[in-house]
Amino acid sequence: MIRRIALFLTLAAVTPVAAQSIRSLASADQGRGWDAVGRINIGAFGFCTGTLIADDLVLTAAHCLNDKQTGARVADTDITFLAGWRNGRAEAYRNVSRAIAHPDYRYGGKPLESVGNDLALLKLDHPIRLPQVQPIATDNTPAAGEEVGIVSYAQDRSEAPSLQEVCTIMAERPDMMVLSCAVDFGASGAPVFTITDGAVAIVSVVSAKAEVEGKPVSLAVPLAAALARLQSEMAKGTANTPGVRVLSTGTGGAKFLRVSP
Repeated sequence: MIRRIALFLTLAAVTPVAAQSIRSLASADQGRGWDAVGRINIGAFGFCTGTLIADDLVLTAAHCLNDKQTGARVADTDITFLAGWRNGRAEAYRNVSRAIAHPDYRYGGKPLESVGNDLALLKLDHPIRLPQVQPIATDNTPAAGEEVGIVSYAQDRSEAPSLQEVCTIMAERPDMMVLSCAVDFGASGAPVFTITDGAVAIVSVVSAKAEVEGKPVSLAVPLAAALARLQSEMAKGTANTPGVRVLSTGTGGAKFLRVSP
């Protein structure tokens, strides 16, 4: 399986890719329209990126819900969402009343086999209803070769989000997308988006960073089937068991995979 995936990625790497630029959204003017993207604080030390897709629902990566050091599930009460976080303040602060991972996701499983289910939803304790924080719609995954962007926090820019554009979908299959975007720890759960006629839509979520022939790429979760399953689980109203309460957590950032040709 690993060898087949490696060959798949190597062949995809020869596809021409658009140049990528990273632009800071550190000021209110720069970040206008992106305040639905926020930092998810996990326990005392870890963080990921998440996006408001309804006034009380945040989309992120499933592996963000587990402590990096112990593998234990972080208690829902130890997770907070800071919408539009930049330079020490957020447009809205919310606690999480319930967090669920995709039912088929297994933390600690084979990384390349888990990408397709690496998705989680956070239910906020109170909805965010502010004119400047508008939920972002989701859409179907575009085809390989199309251009996307990412808004994320990362370990070297954890106090303000950055916009990465333009990235290319280098390869695509039902359970994984390979993007030319280079990401870093903290970008887990970041929205991969398209802009059509001025309208932004989330089409994927960052799961991991990887290398193809020595070049950094990112692996992302195709949304269509995975999100529908997750929303169905959330609607059932049966909370996942939060597991052992973690008092000190490691960084809940993006996983690193090295894929060799």
